[in-house]
Amino acid sequence: MKPWGSRGACVSDSSPSTLSPVTEPVGPVKTASPRSGVLRPASARAARRACSLWTALKVLVIGGCLQPAAAAPAHWDVREFGARGDGVTLDTAAIQNAIDACAEAGGGVVRLPPGRYLSGTIRLRSHVTLELTAGARLVGTTNLHAYAHPSPPSDAPEARWGKWHRGLIIGENIQNVTLRGPGVVDGNRVFDPTGEEKMRGPHAIVLMHAQDVTLEDLTIEDAANYGMFFMVSDNVTLRRVRFVGGWDGVHWRGTPDRWCTNVNLLNCEFYTGDDAIAGRYWAGTRIMHCVINSSCNGLRLIGPAYDLTVAGCSFFGPGRRPHLTSREQRRTNMLSGILLQPGAWDATRGRLDAVWLVDNTMQQVASPVTLWTRPGNSVGRVVVQGLEAIGVYRAAFSAERWGPEAIESVVFRGVRAEFTGGASADAARRPVSSPGVDARPLPAWGFYARGVQRVELDDVQLRALVPDSRPVLQADQVEELILGRFDFSDPPAGVEPLVLNEVKRVLRRRMPAAGGSE
Repeated sequence: MKPWGSRGACVSDSSPSTLSPVTEPVGPVKTASPRSGVLRPASARAARRACSLWTALKVLVIGGCLQPAAAAPAHWDVREFGARGDGVTLDTAAIQNAIDACAEAGGGVVRLPPGRYLSGTIRLRSHVTLELTAGARLVGTTNLHAYAHPSPPSDAPEARWGKWHRGLIIGENIQNVTLRGPGVVDGNRVFDPTGEEKMRGPHAIVLMHAQDVTLEDLTIEDAANYGMFFMVSDNVTLRRVRFVGGWDGVHWRGTPDRWCTNVNLLNCEFYTGDDAIAGRYWAGTRIMHCVINSSCNGLRLIGPAYDLTVAGCSFFGPGRRPHLTSREQRRTNMLSGILLQPGAWDATRGRLDAVWLVDNTMQQVASPVTLWTRPGNSVGRVVVQGLEAIGVYRAAFSAERWGPEAIESVVFRGVRAEFTGGASADAARRPVSSPGVDARPLPAWGFYARGVQRVELDDVQLRALVPDSRPVLQADQVEELILGRFDFSDPPAGVEPLVLNEVKRVLRRRMPAAGGSE
């Protein structure tokens, strides 16, 4: 829903070139070097000679007769290895044998035809595509002893968690791997009374030290923990993947010395009980044209990141699947649309920088965009551009420093947001406390800044559906505040719309007159 009508993107010259009209990142064309071992005929004649040589090598002499060689099969059908697909027989060994045979032959496609394949952990291998055809469903067995886990990096905090990393599909030290649909990976809600929160069980997919991984046209549903979890992996692309139920949809983590690089989520859908997208230590991340529905947060960043773009995504609540951790309450209200909180869960020292949140929409969220830092975390530049949000029911936009390191620059441009409002004057007088892990009410209903070097609001319109006795904006300990084309609802009588505490410099460009209209 766009209460102010549709607008074109107002992307500045310094914004990422991948935003529009390109729908997914396009990298440079890689040309093999002479050292790569790839034959490059220098002329058409040389090319024909190379082709003729290759054809000759494919000919066998059998019984004195020339016969074409039988090419190795490109596809392996799991039923040919004994899989039943009847939903009763445990097909783990048959599926694994097919994957191993494919890998040992140099790679290819392992195919699951239509059926219900009950399985414990299966291990991916390099150069193998696992294809779940239409009507194929890989279902996790309820036998918790049938699940294994890879080994996380020894220097990572997660190393001590052991069996928490169990998965229905796992891959470790792999490269050039694809999982594709249109079938379903079904976690089957295999809960574990000895697991996290005395209920979480295996993830659907777990990867460690993986390179060049693609998931496409696949549905992942009802995981007993995350839909997909991976660590210290690079060049991971999810395209048209649908996450339904479970806890987090996709969650990935690097380490302080080994970040995850080049991760792309393109045209995916999330209907999750916990955070749809989460993680830390990311470099070069694109989340584009996704539908994000959650009973927790849409995007929760819990550590440093560099070069993060979220563009053209739709965030909306309430969640279609309940928040399982709330147990009997089965809460479905969506929390923050985008929550950037490095260090919120544990000490994850490092920098958040080059963040672009462009042309996104949000509905029925507790807060649209929230940024906090803890000791050990700094922030360079964060840009929110072209955002439209309605039904914001708990907290203002915010950028808050709660450690000695700087938040350098926060820019909001081309933003339209509608808040429920209705708070009393007491809420404005309440001291601002250090944040926990979720958005909380603030002393301003529209925008709150604390300890930021430079804040810029330009072409920003904020509306309160019910008159609110808090100021629309409060800035504490801000070095430079730039206000240009800033429009807001009429404040109640006696309420100052702007409250500035220890703000060193204010630049006003076409500031609205009292009453909120320009």
